[in-house]
Amino acid sequence: MASFNEIVRQHTDLNDEQISHITKLIRVWNILADLSFADLILAVPVKGDETQRRFIVASNIRPTTGTTLYQSDLTGVVLHRDDRPLLEKSWSKGEIVEGASTTIGRGQEIRVEVIPVVYKGDLIAVLRREYSQNYVRVNSSLERAYINAFERLAHMISDGTFPYSTEMVEPDDAPRIGDGVLVINNDSVIQFASPNAISNLHRLGIHTAAIGAKLNQLGWDETSIQMASRTSNAVTEEIERDDVSVLIRIFPILNMGRSDGILMMMRDVTEVRRRDRLLLSKEATIREVHHRVKNNLQTIAALLRLQARRLETPEAKLALAESERRIRSIAIVHEILAREATDFVKFSEVIVPLVDVIQEATTSEDVKIEFNVKGDAGILPGEIASPLAIILNELMQNAVDHAFDFDKMKKNHEGAKVDILLSRDDSGLSIIVADNGIGLSENFDLESSTGLGTAIMKALVITELCGTITMNNGNTSGTISRIKIPLTAKRSGAQDTE
Repeated sequence: MASFNEIVRQHTDLNDEQISHITKLIRVWNILADLSFADLILAVPVKGDETQRRFIVASNIRPTTGTTLYQSDLTGVVLHRDDRPLLEKSWSKGEIVEGASTTIGRGQEIRVEVIPVVYKGDLIAVLRREYSQNYVRVNSSLERAYINAFERLAHMISDGTFPYSTEMVEPDDAPRIGDGVLVINNDSVIQFASPNAISNLHRLGIHTAAIGAKLNQLGWDETSIQMASRTSNAVTEEIERDDVSVLIRIFPILNMGRSDGILMMMRDVTEVRRRDRLLLSKEATIREVHHRVKNNLQTIAALLRLQARRLETPEAKLALAESERRIRSIAIVHEILAREATDFVKFSEVIVPLVDVIQEATTSEDVKIEFNVKGDAGILPGEIASPLAIILNELMQNAVDHAFDFDKMKKNHEGAKVDILLSRDDSGLSIIVADNGIGLSENFDLESSTGLGTAIMKALVITELCGTITMNNGNTSGTISRIKIPLTAKRSGAQDTE
């Protein structure tokens, strides 16, 4: 099924501004559908011969306040002028027309109202309101108020004043018609208040009878309403009183370009805001934990460094230095997590300081190694990033300690290089660490290797990350280490949740 954008760009002559206007309408037409208790169908003229004018359905929406006539999506259905005389009449005259018709594709008798969609004086589309003539509603004050509000907005659509000229960005938690509606005239008098709107007023501490009262009599700040009327654009505001939060959406009603009242929707978002605050509090706590862990790890690393300086045994000094680097690699991950709102890190931000740690320890006239990082591992959860940082630290440190004959390379004017290649696809994460050194010894066997660094890598890759690791000689020189980690595997220590 073709999308809205595909339909309007492939089958119509509408320009970008006209398409943008229709897009704005679609973003808020859920309000129109709910106010009208009816299905809304947006049709645009197919480019071509005017004598054989056809329309194509670009989009449709169902009401939440009433019963829909259509279970399936109508997008892409072509409507012929001879089959839809009301559609043709509205388009030809540029007027709102009403009458009897049949449902699209089913032939059920229905009532139809066709509204021309106008932009800068040009007719660019038509909006069909369809509802069953057999469905009898109670003619309540709520229904009358909703239908009246819809008709006023419909006239604005045909005048080209709705949707409004500015971009109408609906908040994620924007109020719907069912959340509460107020209709206010130019004198700031409330003409209609739905039951849910009255409940929202009560939650804000306003218990005075609303209908017939002026907003200032209710203690209401009219600044946002005045702004909406003055600018002829929708305004969103959140009112907080005590522990209650109510989100309001203000739509100015225009008649021949002049203000003709206000349609206001209200939604109690108290619980939503409570959850937001709780989430922010949890995120702040998590960041603080990561920050403290990072600081503690850096303190431990500093203590190890001080201890190493007091030792005279080279083996002991080397062991402490290696331990310090492992701890610092973990601290790097926690430092990044402390800056983020989630438990995910961009791994490229981990690799750069990780390489710096290795280079810091190998900076001398006799030992110069060029590290090159290529590719991207994307965004990883902390539970993968932390052990992965340790693994890369071990591989890079192993290259520094064992891969190169620096005297020979200096004599031959060769440079020592370590390439780190990262790639990611649906199967998982791939890491290749390759150097141009002397390569592995003939009797080297990864499975039987007892080195501490190798043991750490195997434990982290195989046991914790459920991955694989291989180490082989390159085709011409050096060593190539390959690590493959599935990103969907269940990690060790993970718990089932119900």
